[in-house]
Amino acid sequence: MQLKKFYSLAILLLILVSSCGESPKKNESKETGQEVQKDSIATDTIEKEKEKFLLTEENAIDFFFDYQKGLKVDKVKITTEFGSFTVQLYDDVPYHKANFIYLTRKKYFDGTQFHRVVKDFIIQGGSSDDSKTAEKRNNIGRYLLPPDTRKGYNHHRGTISMPSSEIDNPHMLASPFEFFIVVTKPGSYHLDGDFTPFGRVIEGMDVVDKINNVEVGDGDWPHQNVYIEKAEIVK
Repeated sequence: MQLKKFYSLAILLLILVSSCGESPKKNESKETGQEVQKDSIATDTIEKEKEKFLLTEENAIDFFFDYQKGLKVDKVKITTEFGSFTVQLYDDVPYHKANFIYLTRKKYFDGTQFHRVVKDFIIQGGSSDDSKTAEKRNNIGRYLLPPDTRKGYNHHRGTISMPSSEIDNPHMLASPFEFFIVVTKPGSYHLDGDFTPFGRVIEGMDVVDKINNVEVGDGDWPHQNVYIEKAEIVK
C-alpha cells in the first residue's frame, strides 16, 4: 500500500515538473513573436506613408495652411563659398514662409545654385542643372503657390521674393523651389504687384553683393557655379 502511494506521488511530481518547465517557454515565444510582428508592421506602414506623400496642386495649400500654424521660426541662414547671409521671413505671408521653411528642413536647397545673376538687379537661386536637384523636386512634389502681393511689402534692396513659374501662367503663380534677392539700390519697385516679397536679408548683404558681382555668360548663368552649400533654420 505504501509502495503504491509512493509511485502515485512520484508520477504526480513528474507531471508538475513537466508542466512548469515547458509552458512558459511556449507562451514566451508566442508573445514575443506577436510583439515583433506588430512593431514590424507599424514601422513598414509609417515608412510607406512617408514615401507616398507628395505635394500636389490639390493638397499644397491645405498642407501649408496647417504647416504654418505651428511655425515658431522665421530665419534661414544660407551658406555659400562667398560666405553666409541670413533672411528673415514675414509672418503674414504664410504660404510662402511655410514653403521656404519646409524646403529648408527637407534639405532641398543644399547643393542647388544661384543660377541666374543679373548685375545690379537680382540673384536668383534654388535651381541647378544637376540631376540630383530634379530628383529632389520629384520626391517633394509638383505644385505652385498663389501670389500674395497685397501685404504692403515692396521690392526694396535685400528683399527675398519668389519668381513666377515658366509654364503658361496668367495668374503669376509662384515657382516654389526658387527665390530671388533684390540687389538694386534702393530697390526694384517695378516688380511690386507681380511677385511676392516674403522676407528680407537681415545679415550678410555684402555676401549677396559678392554673388551679384561674379562673371556671367548667356542667360545670366554664372561662368563658375555658385552653390548653396547649406541652408539651415536659425533662431
